[in-house]
Amino acid sequence: MKFNNIQDISVVISGSAAVGKTTLAHALAKEFGFKLYNGGDILKEIARQQGYRVSGNDWWDSEEAIGFMKERKKNPLFDKQVDKKLLDITTQGNVIITSHTIPWLSCDPITFWLSASQQKRSERMSKRDQISLPDALRIVKMRDRENSKIYKKIYGSGFGESLEVFDFMINTEILTLSSLVYLCKEIIKKMKVQ
Repeated sequence: MKFNNIQDISVVISGSAAVGKTTLAHALAKEFGFKLYNGGDILKEIARQQGYRVSGNDWWDSEEAIGFMKERKKNPLFDKQVDKKLLDITTQGNVIITSHTIPWLSCDPITFWLSASQQKRSERMSKRDQISLPDALRIVKMRDRENSKIYKKIYGSGFGESLEVFDFMINTEILTLSSLVYLCKEIIKKMKVQ
């Protein structure tokens, strides 16, 4: 996969909760001047349209979000709306997207899978959201379980089970944030060269 210039590139970053998707996406968007889209933000907007009070970065851990997630499980249309919007966005180029599903639905963007253990992701979430480590671990396990169920129901495959759709797979547990950002920047720079 090679591109004429950086404006042709669409990048999708995927992985489980608290693995570093959003942090990496922000850094790459800043570096390359990409527009940033987050599948979770689009899903939050759908929740807002359904009458839920959506506020704050840690909304997904609130009682409101738990109610929305119950409704989401019953209505796969919510996730399909998010995916349709993100698929349209990937065709624009000059974008970076965080998404759980797009790498399995489109082969056009450059795709990264970020991984880390539940323990490491829980430590990050605990620090980021200023919650106890046991609470963070409970949330990480719940999100992993729920995402897997939702995407299996909608698309018939387990989220994160088959990774051959990804161009690059990176274990964020063994890299510092600056190293992760540097590595991904260099990959993208090389991808754009004819």
